[in-house]
Amino acid sequence: MTLDIKICGLSTPEAIRTAIDAGASHVGFIFFAKSPRNVTPARARELKIEVSGAVKTVAVVVDASDEFLDEIVAELAPDIIQLHGKETPERVRQVKARYQRPVMKAFSISEASDFDQIGPFRGVADRFLFDAKPPKGSELPGGNGVSFDWRLLAALDRDIDYMLSGGLNAANIGDALRLSNPPGIDISSGVESAPGIKDTALIEEFFKAVRTAQALAA
Repeated sequence: MTLDIKICGLSTPEAIRTAIDAGASHVGFIFFAKSPRNVTPARARELKIEVSGAVKTVAVVVDASDEFLDEIVAELAPDIIQLHGKETPERVRQVKARYQRPVMKAFSISEASDFDQIGPFRGVADRFLFDAKPPKGSELPGGNGVSFDWRLLAALDRDIDYMLSGGLNAANIGDALRLSNPPGIDISSGVESAPGIKDTALIEEFFKAVRTAQALAA
């Protein structure tokens, strides 16, 4: 099984080129004003020039209105829309129908019972993203640099397609892959030198660690 790897919260041409050259399958752009990784739809359109169809683009939004999504889709034309807020199954259906694109729905996880919330979304969302619950006081639903117990993922039905997110970095990705064997991973703060500042060396180090872990598992 090929491991999908999404580098999220990209905001510079250099970081995008590094992510693609290193082996990313997806690049994510965040449209959420409170995030240090926030970009405007117009800026995302400029950055997409660096992608050139090499990988899939993901538009990450948090409880976005149709008007804002209209603007994002018009400017970026993303391959996937990621809903990272409190969107309902009906909202997922609406977004899929309106934009005719796959939708990835994110969920915050801290204990096994948190996976119960995905039930109504099965067969509705095209993919899930499992992130750690934000620390108390954080205004960000993701990108907080914290993780959850990856062993919880072993209880999931094997047919559930998801990306693992939350607190991943070069030092722990080997353990994450060994304990959960996810079909996809998503990293943002783990390849940053400061909030919102992607570090090309850290991106390359992360992919090297992934390849090392995969070789050990082979």
